[in-house]
Amino acid sequence: MVDWSGGNDAGPRPRKDAIWIGEGDSARYMRNRMLAEAALSDRIEQALIAGERLLIGFDFPFGYPAGFARALTGRDDPLAVWRWLAGRIEDAPKENNRFDVAGDINRALGAGRGPFWGNGLKRDIGGLPRTKSGYANPFPDRRACEARAKGAFTCWQLAGAGAVGSQVLMGLPVLDRVRAAFPDCIAIWPFEPLDRPVTFVEIWPSLVNTAVRAATGPGDIRDAVQVRLMAGVLAGLDPARLAAMLAVDAPEEGWILGLGFETDLHNLTGVTLCR
Repeated sequence: MVDWSGGNDAGPRPRKDAIWIGEGDSARYMRNRMLAEAALSDRIEQALIAGERLLIGFDFPFGYPAGFARALTGRDDPLAVWRWLAGRIEDAPKENNRFDVAGDINRALGAGRGPFWGNGLKRDIGGLPRTKSGYANPFPDRRACEARAKGAFTCWQLAGAGAVGSQVLMGLPVLDRVRAAFPDCIAIWPFEPLDRPVTFVEIWPSLVNTAVRAATGPGDIRDAVQVRLMAGVLAGLDPARLAAMLAVDAPEEGWILGLGFETDLHNLTGVTLCR
């Protein structure tokens, strides 16, 4: 399970709001996306050599609200958005162009008033509003799954507390490259049949937020705790229950694995929910 980041290199000392990869009962700190991409590729290669099946969860949306993919790429295919972004996002440990790409999209699709908002840089970017003043979104504000997930943020917000939009812009190109590096080996849920040895899924650790709070001690980093906990929970699921969670029809927007099954997930954390 992977807690992602849309920001710059977080430095050598493990900290919050960075990238954490949880597997088994451990969590590894990744100071930037380049190291995380290499680590993920290595883990996938190990699984393929060993003949293992591997499920990897990422805590950012795999798709945008309905209509965006076609407007951007001419197709209703969310994976076409992945490729489109991979061809335009420039990324380095200390800088990237995510806000500029968002401004380009806004000028092309929303007359410079949306769908993205939240410029986190000191310099102004044409077409990218800093706030929602004057903002106008030609697409739905949220995906169907986000309308059901209480507390989920919209993928259009790029900056500010809780914003997930930058994670999407910086995460999808990485997933697209990793997928291309292992042709015919990785299935993207829920967009593709799950008939390959490796599956990428979208997660949202807030589904087990009560357990995360209970498991986070005074000196713990919440991001590390939640990926470790999510990895244990999903590994412990009965196969039939996991299959039920995966039985989702959301071919354009994507879905959050476990949404609607929160009680099942909590039951595997060992934390008793308040009644």
